[in-house]
Amino acid sequence: MYRFSQTCATRSVRTSSSYGLTNNVRRGYAAEATPENDVVIIGGGPGGYVAAIKAAQLGMKVTCIEKRGTLGGTCLNVGCIPSKALLHTSHLYHQTKKYMGDHGIKGVENSTIDVDTMIKSKNSSVKKLTAGIEYLFKKNGVVYEKGTGKILAADKVEVKTNDGTTKVVTTKNIVIATGSEVASLPGLTIDEETCISSTGALELKKVPEHLILIGGGVIGLEMGSVWGRLGAKVTVIEYMPAIAAGADGEIAKEFQKSLKTQGMTFIMESAVQGAVKEGNNWKVEVKDNKTGAISHLVGDVVLVSIGRKPFTQGLGLENIGLQTNKRGQIETDEHRRTSVPGVWAIGDVITGPMLAHKAEEEGIAVIEDIASPGSGHVNYDCIPSVIYTHPEVAWVGKTEEQLKADGIKYKVGKFPFAANSRAKTNDDNEGFVKFLTDAETDRVIGCHMIGPNVGELIAEAVLAMEYGASAEDIARTCHAHPTLSEAVKEAAMAAYDKPIHF
Repeated sequence: MYRFSQTCATRSVRTSSSYGLTNNVRRGYAAEATPENDVVIIGGGPGGYVAAIKAAQLGMKVTCIEKRGTLGGTCLNVGCIPSKALLHTSHLYHQTKKYMGDHGIKGVENSTIDVDTMIKSKNSSVKKLTAGIEYLFKKNGVVYEKGTGKILAADKVEVKTNDGTTKVVTTKNIVIATGSEVASLPGLTIDEETCISSTGALELKKVPEHLILIGGGVIGLEMGSVWGRLGAKVTVIEYMPAIAAGADGEIAKEFQKSLKTQGMTFIMESAVQGAVKEGNNWKVEVKDNKTGAISHLVGDVVLVSIGRKPFTQGLGLENIGLQTNKRGQIETDEHRRTSVPGVWAIGDVITGPMLAHKAEEEGIAVIEDIASPGSGHVNYDCIPSVIYTHPEVAWVGKTEEQLKADGIKYKVGKFPFAANSRAKTNDDNEGFVKFLTDAETDRVIGCHMIGPNVGELIAEAVLAMEYGASAEDIARTCHAHPTLSEAVKEAAMAAYDKPIHF
């Protein structure tokens, strides 16, 4: 049994501890002959690599298997990180073309974008970060196997390495962290050149003339925003009545309004029936869900972004009697344990939002549970979501729609960035901050934002909710002036009393 030295106070919600194995425990554990690993982690994405490092830090012998050849998973290689690089570049370009002249910076209005250089810059950032994780593996003593892992038994994993060799590693625990893959539409073949997924959207060789985006979710809107700001016409086809599934309704409406202003076109409550290639263009057939009317769109690039699905192919789940549910997810209990003793699962292969930071939290928690059963903790009510467009969108906790459906009485406090001094001086004051609080206790139960840098600002609301803070607690906390964070303070003031500057 692993022993922890607990150094922090215990709260009613969770135990916050500083974990560390003593040298004696380390020596005693290393003396055990078999199996050769305390834990084998299949998958080197945000959940898997974080779990591996945490396990090593706690003195475990750990092997992490990753077939991609670089660590970081979808997020770092073809997801979160490269998309943010392109979002940043396209934002700079858009600002240069549209707004620099208003601030006295002349002669840049005719700037052009070199797509090849932009992609190379993105790739450079990715390469540095993936190499950084590999360095952390070496620093912490994680054994890194570049290859494909297949479970043979609850204590054995076969590794087919990328250089063609095969070996079997034994272990006391297995953590499945294989992530997810792109979901596709029937009859539509993704070639990653003109019919692309989010992966292909990161590698386009030129700005499309007309990008047809199938799906108005987070990933699609981010990539649509990239190419739209660089000059492409973007048309979004969304099956549901609102974009940005999971967002508060008021925020989603404001977000769509903003994207329309930027030039995006939306076809809502409609379904793609098929697409055919005609010369250099795609002809996409669209059906209105309400009327049944059929229309057609013609574009040179089609981006399919209808979501992702858990990746468990070839994992060998059948060898241990482990099945997936109807959504392809591996079912676990609240501590990420599967129905097979010693086999755990985290990240996109289990229930919950497919977010890198959610997987990271689970990665740490699952290792803590292996080391000391019941100690791992993830508060799923405090997992933030962010859309990195401009303006950014961020939220945590309940939406107004959810509170109404649950019959919970609540109060709303809002504050616009138009009344925030830093946002005004930056000439970037679109959007607002909205708090939702319990009507009786003033406890924060949701926070929703749209505006500049809200992906960073949301952390304050997450921390407040994690510690059970009230809106008044936030409002009575001094915030530096002038900062965007004052909009958070004023929205909290509006929830329990009245704001000062609006």
